Formats: sequence, C-alpha cells, structure tokens
Amino acid sequence: MRATLPVDLGKAESVLPDRKPDGSGVGINYLDALLKPVKLTLDDGRKVSFKRKGLKVTMTLGDRTGSGLLRRREYGPDPVAIVRAALAEAARNAGAELVVEGDALHLDC
Repeated sequence: MRATLPVDLGKAESVLPDRKPDGSGVGINYLDALLKPVKLTLDDGRKVSFKRKGLKVTMTLGDRTGSGLLRRREYGPDPVAIVRAALAEAARNAGAELVVEGDALHLDC
C-alpha cells in the first residue's frame, strides 16, 4: 500500500540553512518544518507519525517504531540529502519504504 505524506516542500525549503541559518549543519529547521504536518491514519487503520529529538528521527507506523540519524559525514553537506536519508532509514527500520517522487514523499508499507 502506498500513502502520500502531507508535506509542504515549498514551506520547508524556506528554512533551509542557506536561507535561514540554524547552526546545526544538518538542516534541523528544515526537518522540523517538513515533519510538523505529518500525522495521518492509513486505510488499514495504522497511524503514521514522526518526531525528532536531537539528531534522531523516530517514525511510528502502527505498533512498529523505527529511527534514523541525521548523518552529515555520510550524506552531507546537502541538508536535503541528509534529511531524506534519515527519513528513509527511519521508515526502513519501521518496516516501510520512503519513496521520493518529484515534490512528493510516499510511504510504501
């Protein structure tokens, strides 16, 4: 099953570090703006949510939980690539797959 995550990339891109410095070097403000509206329920009743604490991103998919880290050394210096890799890792650890198509983020579970 594929679900589209309700993200506003235009709004999130306005807080990228090159436009609004955040001091983290990994795009913390971008990640927060990207994930703030993501709380949804899938057709099968499972709830999807994300939260961040420090450099750790946690995804909850029903009763499963997965986490990912914002890793600048592996995926940097582009904050968009760092954030997408952390989200993909969290989704993979929760038993799903994050697919990026254009300006949309989809969750295959």
